Amino acid sequence: MPTAALANAELSVMELLWDHGAMTARQVQDKLYGASDRSQHGTVQRLLQRLVDKDLVRREQAAHANTFSACISRAEYAGGQLKTLAERLTGGSIAPLLSHLIDQKRLSRDELRRLRDLLDGGKP
Repeated sequence: MPTAALANAELSVMELLWDHGAMTARQVQDKLYGASDRSQHGTVQRLLQRLVDKDLVRREQAAHANTFSACISRAEYAGGQLKTLAERLTGGSIAPLLSHLIDQKRLSRDELRRLRDLLDGGKP
């Protein structure tokens, strides 16, 4: 599922939800801005609503507070972004990106082994 790139603030919220699971708006606010900064309540509410509108976050209503959880995994989001980047820059081929990473020694031996396993039809 291709997903539009997220603004930095939206991505920060998604990272919290990926790392911590379902959270209330207050918990997101406390993690992003600190427990003492209550002036950011509206900002957090708008960020969460934008992510809900993009179908990236699910809102679950509870008696005392709504909880929010990611509808897409970090890997799914990253994969969609890489696919979009490959389509824009290299006509859809991921090979130039991988070649660059290998040439610049940006991949560890373990990552290279995992790539070889994938290419050979194995699992990562």
